[in-house]
Amino acid sequence: MTFDDFKLDYDVLDGIEAMGYRNPTPIQQQAIPIIMDGKDLIACAQTGTGKTAAFVLPLLDKIVNMPAEGINTLILVPTRELAIQIDQQIEAMSYYIDVKSIAVYGGGSGISWTQQKQALSTGTDIIIATPGRLIAQMQMGGLDFSKLKHLVLDEADRMLDMGFYDDLLRIVSALPVKRQTLCFSATMPPKIRALTAKLMVDPEQISIAISKPATGITQQAYMAHDEQKHKLVLHLLKPGTYKSVIIFSSSKDKVKRVEAELRRAKINAKAFHSDLKQEEREELLQQFRNQKVTVLVGTDVLSRGIDIDGIDLVINYDVPPDPEDYVHRIGRTARAERMGTAITFISDKDQRRFASIEKLIDRSIDKLPLPEGYGPAPEYDPNRRGGGHGHGHGDKKKKWKGNNGQKKSKPKPKPKTE
Repeated sequence: MTFDDFKLDYDVLDGIEAMGYRNPTPIQQQAIPIIMDGKDLIACAQTGTGKTAAFVLPLLDKIVNMPAEGINTLILVPTRELAIQIDQQIEAMSYYIDVKSIAVYGGGSGISWTQQKQALSTGTDIIIATPGRLIAQMQMGGLDFSKLKHLVLDEADRMLDMGFYDDLLRIVSALPVKRQTLCFSATMPPKIRALTAKLMVDPEQISIAISKPATGITQQAYMAHDEQKHKLVLHLLKPGTYKSVIIFSSSKDKVKRVEAELRRAKINAKAFHSDLKQEEREELLQQFRNQKVTVLVGTDVLSRGIDIDGIDLVINYDVPPDPEDYVHRIGRTARAERMGTAITFISDKDQRRFASIEKLIDRSIDKLPLPEGYGPAPEYDPNRRGGGHGHGHGDKKKKWKGNNGQKKSKPKPKPKTE
């Protein structure tokens, strides 16, 4: 199959060719025809599958063949970085057509707020926005959604994990009831099902199988009792061993506790979780990216969509609640064809969870012996009666427009992945 098979507008096809796309990915093959048919869609697909182009391309085709009547498409995303990334991709894909887009996000200066408002008031076809900043702009007035035709929720599970549920409902209440709604999410928990039931009419559903971990990741595990984990972390983080580390835990309370223990040990660590404001999260990520922070301790809010290269080590302080979350977590390392290490601590009650992970990725992960002097470790036997029934550690799965929103002449498209 080629992109020509979708009968897209010729100028849209020229943009695809200039971007370096040759053949559609599985998510694009399935989603593009559904979207072009005008149907609502729930798509379960993770980052890296080509999902952005899966909704951007058919929407560009629709917009270019519609009369310009105001804001046509609203794309809601969890983070500033994703808003900028999608806006840049739209600019590249729409190089040969007259389509305007703007990224609306928080965490910027007063100048960026003014520029975003001015750009919105002068008119645009597509808005890519974080929920909080969009509501702030809506409260200032001047946003007319009466002609809106398309609503996209991208990384919907992350938006809900970050506490945007009420914001999403508030935004949707200001949109026309008659519209096409698209939801893209890496996971499909019950809360996503409940949300889409409120927003959609007879949606089509597609699911793309989760990727296997990158081949550049060395996967290891330690059997460890909870009281052995802190000492083991300090052993792994000996000075000079790793430059950039992410530690995952499944609860905010444990994340804060691990951060405090590391800081007492003079390790440059900070906690990342859903209690932080968006501006605080963005600042912390920038500090981590610039290596002003060496160790980031976080919940699964950190496990997807954080595009930071050079992470040497990922530690799972506990086994994630969902096997797919394991793949998302360790996928933070070994990016851009680099090498990386992922180490998981398995307590006695987490054994069956870890066995499910090994089944998902179709391999057995090496279990390393604890360093000398740590005492006996649990025996790995996930099939024994009474072993590995753990039901979590608290909360379950708590869970770049460079001109600050101001439009400029379009750059020539460059080949991109998602």
